[in-house]
Amino acid sequence: MKKNSFIAGALILTCASLITRILGFIYRIYMSNAIGSEGMGLYQLIIPIYALAWSIAASGFSTTISKLVAEENAKKEYGNMGRLLKQSILITSLIGILLTLLLFSFSQWIGVNLLNDSRTILSLKILALCFPFMAAGSCIRGYFYGIQYSTIPAYSQVIEQVIRMVVIYILAEKLIPLGLEYACFGAVSGICIGEIISFLYVLVAYKNFKNKNKLNKKPTINSLTVLSSILVMATPLTANRVTSSFLSTIENALIPQRLIEYGYNSSQAMSEYGKITGMAMPLLQFPSAFLVALSISLVPAISEALAIKSEKRINYTISKALHFTALIGIGVTSIFLAFPYELSMAIYSSNEISQMLYYLSWLSPLLYLHIILSGILSGLGEQVFIFKIHILSSIISILFIYFYMPVYGMTAYIIGSGLSFIVADFLSISKILERTTIAFQFSNWLLKPALASAAATLTIKYIANQYLFNHMPLLLGVLLVICLIGVLYILFLFLLKSLDKKDVTDLFKGLKRG
Repeated sequence: MKKNSFIAGALILTCASLITRILGFIYRIYMSNAIGSEGMGLYQLIIPIYALAWSIAASGFSTTISKLVAEENAKKEYGNMGRLLKQSILITSLIGILLTLLLFSFSQWIGVNLLNDSRTILSLKILALCFPFMAAGSCIRGYFYGIQYSTIPAYSQVIEQVIRMVVIYILAEKLIPLGLEYACFGAVSGICIGEIISFLYVLVAYKNFKNKNKLNKKPTINSLTVLSSILVMATPLTANRVTSSFLSTIENALIPQRLIEYGYNSSQAMSEYGKITGMAMPLLQFPSAFLVALSISLVPAISEALAIKSEKRINYTISKALHFTALIGIGVTSIFLAFPYELSMAIYSSNEISQMLYYLSWLSPLLYLHIILSGILSGLGEQVFIFKIHILSSIISILFIYFYMPVYGMTAYIIGSGLSFIVADFLSISKILERTTIAFQFSNWLLKPALASAAATLTIKYIANQYLFNHMPLLLGVLLVICLIGVLYILFLFLLKSLDKKDVTDLFKGLKRG
């Protein structure tokens, strides 16, 4: 059975993620222009509820299936893989149906009392319908991640995003004139329909894949053992995601309220909230496409290595992941620091988030590192530790929002987020060093990339200000600047020997296998 290397799997998922993020940005730009920052703020109030439902019904099970299937795949127990998937789909579908009934029944109470905005009620009702499909689809994608066959999940991501855009484009003309409540309903309808069609795609793809590869081998473990294995791992993972999502919902609900205490009126507070959560943060998260994909691919890769007790393979996989994370995080941060105004104007045709983007950009390497560390720890089976770290991180953010935002405004949010990432990343790295024998390469992973990114960015910034931005449209100029910085950055990394020929060879081997 053909599978991708973890690098190739990450690259395939990255391509899909980049496509979906580009489409998502077009969608967000369209939405922000159509309904403004206040409308984006209203839409962002719904997203944590969606994330919370995904956390309860799907997130822990998706990672669990990925890890357990990877272990069985390493032992060629294909029948056990099928039994794991079927039981997980049954469990998550039942949870999804329960969540649908609960959200639909209590949507008014949640909208009025939890989200503090009755305009979200209609959107909550339509959102509730997609939960069973979302849950089952996540399990099937987890199966494909586990066998390191990333093409199907990648296609499903793109299909889902395209459906969302098509739905909102069709509904926008009729719903936006009716007000923000109905505009938000249209956007959430796109989420719901996208989840349903994505589920149907991965279901058909799984059946075809199973028949093609003749994976009908008889299971060697009974249903009770499978159920126990799933629940033992999925429970702490689900508890982690649920708690994190619940705390995130509290955090997002608190921000507009505490901004009012700071001195904004209700409309200004919602607008400021929309800027940071619906405009600035998605821009910061956009470059993390490869790292999110790499984090997903790390879970089965490390799990397989653990199953065959290959310490060398574990250390190699983790070291490569941390190295690439450092390179991307440092390079991207330098771009955000050097061009916040140009990025804001090029993407949103406004400079209203440029200052916010500059200060938030200091968080990006911490955010990117957090993403990859979670994938490494999941692969190592440290689900309970991840649970504790995420709770601690969320509590730090909430405390800063609640106590300091009424005094310092959005500055409190930025400082609190930064501190929470620092604490979480430090503790996570300590745990990884405790579990493995990897050597942390300060010079190669941090110092040299920092020098390379500074040299590349300052050089291109001078050229851009003197020549490029004065002779071409801003968006084209920004895209060209990013490409030039990327090329120069990679060149400097080779000159400083932070990257070498072996890194490139490994990358192309991964591509060839994928």
